[in-house]
Order: sequence, then C-alpha cells, then structure tokens
Amino acid sequence: MKNILVVVDSINQEDSSGSKCNVALIINLVKAGYSVKVYHHSRKTILIEGAECVKINVDKLNLVYVFGGFLRFLTKKFNIVTTPFIERKIGFSPAFLSDVHDFTKALKKDAFNPDLVITLSKAASFRPHKALLNIKKWHSKWLAYVHDPFPFHFYPKPYDFLVPSYKYKEQLLFDFANKAAYSGFPSLLLKEWMGKFAPNFLKTGVVIPHQLVEIENKKVQLPDFFDPNKFSLLHAGSLFGERNPVGLIEGFFKFLEANPEAKNTTQLILIGSISENHSDVFEKHKNKEGNLISINKSLPFNTVYQLQYSVSINIILEAKSDISPFLPGKFPHCVAANKKMLVLGPENSETRRLLGSDYDYWSEIDNVTLISKLIEKLYFEWKANPNEMLLNKPELLDYLGVNHLKKIIDKIIHE
Repeated sequence: MKNILVVVDSINQEDSSGSKCNVALIINLVKAGYSVKVYHHSRKTILIEGAECVKINVDKLNLVYVFGGFLRFLTKKFNIVTTPFIERKIGFSPAFLSDVHDFTKALKKDAFNPDLVITLSKAASFRPHKALLNIKKWHSKWLAYVHDPFPFHFYPKPYDFLVPSYKYKEQLLFDFANKAAYSGFPSLLLKEWMGKFAPNFLKTGVVIPHQLVEIENKKVQLPDFFDPNKFSLLHAGSLFGERNPVGLIEGFFKFLEANPEAKNTTQLILIGSISENHSDVFEKHKNKEGNLISINKSLPFNTVYQLQYSVSINIILEAKSDISPFLPGKFPHCVAANKKMLVLGPENSETRRLLGSDYDYWSEIDNVTLISKLIEKLYFEWKANPNEMLLNKPELLDYLGVNHLKKIIDKIIHE
C-alpha cells in the first residue's frame, strides 16, 4: 500500500468551499486504497474515516506568534491596524508566517515515509506550500495543488487586483512551481492559465478535478421555503462583486411575465451571502408572490447538498469575463444530483468544456432575453415530464470519481 501525506489548512467543511473540495479529495484517496495521513491546521479536532488526521497545535512560544499577538492587542485595544504595513514590508502577515512555522515544525518531526506529498491550497492561502519549501527531502515527491489562481493579480479579469505585497506572493508561487516535482489543478483551463505565469506548471501539471464523494443521506429536513411540487431553480453560493445575479433575476421575471401561469408553480432559490452592490434588483422583485427566495447567508452543508438533489434545476453562475478557468466546488454535487444545469458564464469556461460546447442551457450572465428563454424551455420540459429533467452525463461521474483519481495518482507514484 502506497503512503500519501496530505498537508492542508483546514478540513472543516463548514468554513469554505475550498475545504469541502479538499476533504472530498482526501476521502477519495482513502477509497482508492492509499494509506493517507493528513496534517491540518483546523481550529478543532476533525476525523476523516480511514485517514490518520493530525491537528497541528499552535506554537505559542514562537516569536512570530508572540509578535502577532502583540499586533492583535494593538488592534483590539487601540484600534491600530498594522497588518497591511507589515505585509508590505515582509510579504505575509504574522499569522500566516506563524502557521507556516507550525506546519514546518510538525512535519520535520514526523516519521511517516510518504510515497507522495500533496499540499492543498484554500482560497488565497498557500501556507502548506510555503512550509514544504522548507523540507527539501520531500521535493522530489511533492505535488503542489493550486485550487485557484494565485496571487490575486494572476486572476482573470474582473477578479484581478494588485495587493501591496504582490511581489512576495508572486515569488512564493514561482518557488513552489519550480521546486515541486508535480503540480495539480482542478481544471485543464486553470493549468493552462497558470502556466502562462509559471511555465513549469505546463511540464509538471496534472488535472485532478474536484472529487465526487458519496455522502450519507441523513434524512435532512428540507427548509420550509422549498416546495417539492414546484419548478425550482437553485443557486447555492455567495453572490459577491463580480458574481452578479442581476441577469439571472431579471431573466427569471421576464420569463414569468411572458408565462403568467407559471407564477404559482415556480421558484428561484438563491442561498448565500449577497453583495450590497446587488441589493437593488432584490428590492425591485421582493415579495412578488414568493417566486424569488433569497437566503442571505450560508446554510449547513448537508442541507444545501440535499437541496441540490431535490430541486428541478441547479444553477452555475460565474463572472462576466473572457474566460473562467475555475471548476466550481459544487460542480461534482450538481453532476451527481443528475439534474439539468443552467450554466451562466463565459463561453470559454471549464464548466462548459466539461459539459460540452453543444450543451443547450448556457448563456452569458447578462443576456436577460436568452436566460429568460432558457428558463422557459426548461419549465415546459419540466411541465411535460418532471421526472425526465436529467443531466445524463455518466462520463462526468467517472471523471470526478475514485477510479479516475487512482489512475492519476498511480501514474505519478510509479514514474
């Protein structure tokens, strides 16, 4: 049995979509038959069945931690915010460097003999990667996974922006791109995108998509706002900034205006925090016979998971851009739910690449007329036969599953 060491910020699935994806990968590594040990810096003890999970303790005697504590005291007591100044000078916050110290200290003491070491990122945090740079003996068996573009100025527009410490973060990327034997990406487009900035990714990169895992059905009670007898469209995920729901909402109500008989049998459900920039469209359409249901917060993972299986249509909503190299974390769940998806985003996107360029239910996010027509088409298909609203993409189930993952990892380990 081959040994795999996974180093990850958090395995708490409730704290971010990135953590959900990372946990799914660990679960499937275990199911693929590997001996898996996980070092994590979650704030609580968490277990993953079949894996040895080690929670890294905070070294409070570390001088960087002590210094960070002093800065936190200044902020709390005197409202003196120093972190931006510190990051401009040294590139990273004291909290980041303290966590890297904790990772490095714990890993150097470990007697585990891995055949492969995988560092997983979470949003803009690459603490595990910076820690592995300090452990040269593992560089020849290191796979550095890049969940999202890094740093922020390497994002595609409109997400890109320059942080004051960008040069330090850029150097971190180049360091692990050049020193890790392998690199991993959830999508082919992301691998190609990051390869423009760090060409070594094109040599070492493998595509390891977000994993589909079987989740035990715990008979979660669905929220009262959901009506299983209605034609329901669900978007689960925050609606901040560039992920603009205006086109979706306007298109939905344009559909209802053209088809007034649908008002009593249709609901659009949006779950996740909403940017104040989008508040006008919600204000405009609120209380219109209960057709728009907006939950301006996150709901528990199991509740959202069951909703994705129960609604008529799942929605993927991305930013207005020339390219979307991201594979949404919820994509595997939507595929497993086997419900048709309404995909709103750029023509050049990983989601559309996987579904196929001939996938019918796709639009740019601001094409209100087309979105309205797509919802109308889906509605009448549902009305004709609600049990036939199926995605039917078995090849994607295989692509996102354990067997495909095992083929990728086995090839790396046996090289």
